[in-house]
Amino acid sequence: METPPPPHPNPPKRVLVCGGGVIGVCTAYFLSKSGAAASVALVEQSSVACAASGKAGGFLALDWCDGGPLGPLARASFDLHRALAAELDGPRTYGYRTLTTLSLTVKESESGSGQQPKRAPRDAVLPDWVDGPGRAARAIGSTDTTAQVHPQLFTRALLDKAVRDYGLEVVIGKVARVDADGGGRVSAVVLEGGRVMEADAVVLALGPWSGKFGLLSSLFGVYGLKAHSIVLEPREPSAIGPQALFLSFLPSGGGPAMDPEVYPRPTGEVYLCGMSSREEVPDDPTEVSPNPESIKVLKRVARAVSTNLGEGEAHMKAEQACFLPCTEDEVPVIGELPGLEGCYVATGHSCWGILNGPATGAAVAELVLEGRARTVDLTRFSPARFVVSRKR
Repeated sequence: METPPPPHPNPPKRVLVCGGGVIGVCTAYFLSKSGAAASVALVEQSSVACAASGKAGGFLALDWCDGGPLGPLARASFDLHRALAAELDGPRTYGYRTLTTLSLTVKESESGSGQQPKRAPRDAVLPDWVDGPGRAARAIGSTDTTAQVHPQLFTRALLDKAVRDYGLEVVIGKVARVDADGGGRVSAVVLEGGRVMEADAVVLALGPWSGKFGLLSSLFGVYGLKAHSIVLEPREPSAIGPQALFLSFLPSGGGPAMDPEVYPRPTGEVYLCGMSSREEVPDDPTEVSPNPESIKVLKRVARAVSTNLGEGEAHMKAEQACFLPCTEDEVPVIGELPGLEGCYVATGHSCWGILNGPATGAAVAELVLEGRARTVDLTRFSPARFVVSRKR
């Protein structure tokens, strides 16, 4: 049996979590659920899950991060997703389910020409709904190792539970700065407009906007990777099964292969994403808009994969883009900030933010309330690594 950690020498009485994406909401959820004597508030600039946490794919993988720093975090989080689904009735409330995951090559020139192409025998692993020119299909994930959630519904379900059952407070406002007392410890968060919110501990889960927040950008860099997606509502959603697709898409007319992804959802929608590029993150999350050419390509992918996803067979529900928070060393930043006691950060999860939200939130909550993370060792993710690298 694991020995419980010693009590935190100065347990916080008031904790502010800044950022209403999946990382911030998971952190606020576990802080609120802990039953500790701390009161918890979530501060969000716009609306909960308004950015990547509302527009991501929601794909979950147990072991795809093995062999790297994210491996233990991903495994712990995959298990937590399953536990949360049981606790919150995830299959009904936010579309949690296990999946079979396939990779395949789709050559666009073989589809939509009006002529029946000469086709090789159909790969046995392909489901019937994938009736385009798929080739070299193989299983890369089973129902034991891959799953999904609807990211926006998942994030909001956690928030609703924390507010309703655990007393979480939600505040809409943009964080201007974090104040400290004379001893170098967090004392308050100041919002634009001048509102001061006193705090004994602060968690900054600002996603790609971490790179625009001076306290964080002075220590390390976070940039935004702009990813595009479309959401389709097929005429016959029951015809599309629970198989996630990772494609190598060869566009007509030549050019490099692309790697879009296709996720049918139990809600009846089909989500397609891809076309990513590094771009400047706007100040306001509501200002993020998709690039029209990227959306056109995703529509071509949809038609090539399945007749069920073509024009006339599926309603276009959303054309969208979001920014994924990335670090230069491709490792998230999770831990207490050097030189500012009681101020913690959790950002830089890139495309694995939805997967790693629960374990990140649980570990940060433990770190804040107990002084040590037990869910997963956060040493590799510490922001102190950037201070060390600057001294070399």
